[in-house]
Amino acid sequence: MSRILAFLIAISFSVLTYAQDAQTSSKDWARWRGPTGNAIASADQKPPTTWSKDTNVVWKTKIPGKGHASPIVVGDKIFLATSEIGKQSQSVVCINRASGEIAWQKEVNQGGFPAKIYPKNTHASSTVATNGTHVYAVFNHHEKVTATCLDLEGNIVWNKDVGPYNPAYKFGFGASPIVHDGKLIVSCENKSESGITAFDLKTGDKIWKINRDGISSYSTPFIANVGGKEQLFISGGKAVHSFDPKTGEKNWQGRTNWQVSCGTMVCDGDMVYASGGFPAQHTVALNGKTGELEWENNIKSYEQSLLAVDGYIYCHSDGGILHCFNAKTGKEMWKSRFIKPVSVSPVLAGGNIYFTSESGDTVVVKHDPKEFNEVAKNKLGNQAFATPAFCDNRIYTRVGDDSTGKDHQWLYCLGE
Repeated sequence: MSRILAFLIAISFSVLTYAQDAQTSSKDWARWRGPTGNAIASADQKPPTTWSKDTNVVWKTKIPGKGHASPIVVGDKIFLATSEIGKQSQSVVCINRASGEIAWQKEVNQGGFPAKIYPKNTHASSTVATNGTHVYAVFNHHEKVTATCLDLEGNIVWNKDVGPYNPAYKFGFGASPIVHDGKLIVSCENKSESGITAFDLKTGDKIWKINRDGISSYSTPFIANVGGKEQLFISGGKAVHSFDPKTGEKNWQGRTNWQVSCGTMVCDGDMVYASGGFPAQHTVALNGKTGELEWENNIKSYEQSLLAVDGYIYCHSDGGILHCFNAKTGKEMWKSRFIKPVSVSPVLAGGNIYFTSESGDTVVVKHDPKEFNEVAKNKLGNQAFATPAFCDNRIYTRVGDDSTGKDHQWLYCLGE
């Protein structure tokens, strides 16, 4: 009996350990676009709405190198990806959440940078992800994309090739990895051997691959329960596709006008939304069960993602206009001019929506579909491409500043 009891305890401990290994707190910001990938902070968050380089700054830390990867936050640690062009190195950086001090920096790759990328892009534009015990990073180098698993102390656990990377348009790489149901899901879409691959979180073994040859997409996959089942959504190649995240099997596809997209898709109820792109500009709303078109307009949110909340769609268009639409009908509720160009995606926190331009200007707007209601305007640095993380009533934002003639990046912790 004692052996049986010991065996059951061991099994229970193993299951508990695995469960903890696959979970992060809703108050963490453990991936691109936050806890559930929809850029909505947990309901109890009350981050500041006003700041400057001298106001409501808890700490700021100079980041080595350069990158557009957004910060993620788990427990007492912050992680982000960065690159240093002179050394042609790509690294993951760990920062102490309380003090802002750099705890460690682990080089994941050295050399093999692509000869050409879009001037505004970097060699570290993919946001890392975590399951609470490990960090997962994706980089493009040596004409391929690789995925790397590190423990929280910066030790490399495994490193895997995702696939060759030779995109039709030399924009560079930017899709972020997604941790879901024991899998690391990575999009690597280009002219040949293109696809989305799922790897086992613990071993790095390939579980499935969705072949998408000839599709040029720079978008991060989005997973949500829509139409009564879990679906993986991605746009690109004049289409929106839905797949089963357990098997990679195709559910449906719907049409779009653009060939290339960058933003992450969003959902509201049983509908899904995508915007792009290149060369056409087009926003679509599709039935999440069938892929049928529900409504469309000619608004373009190319690099930045949409925000779907409470039956409404908010966006910062490439034209520098803030929009609010009825998610079901597409009716425009309001619009207001802000600033362009834009790469940062909007985030909802504390009942407010935070919109940021590439110049580092942020406007805070009430989540109110009836009218445009500005709460505050702020500026930090003069380069903003990374979407901030919101947790613990604080904002963690990565900005650049070259006003002194030297180009530096900083991670700010903003709080009252």
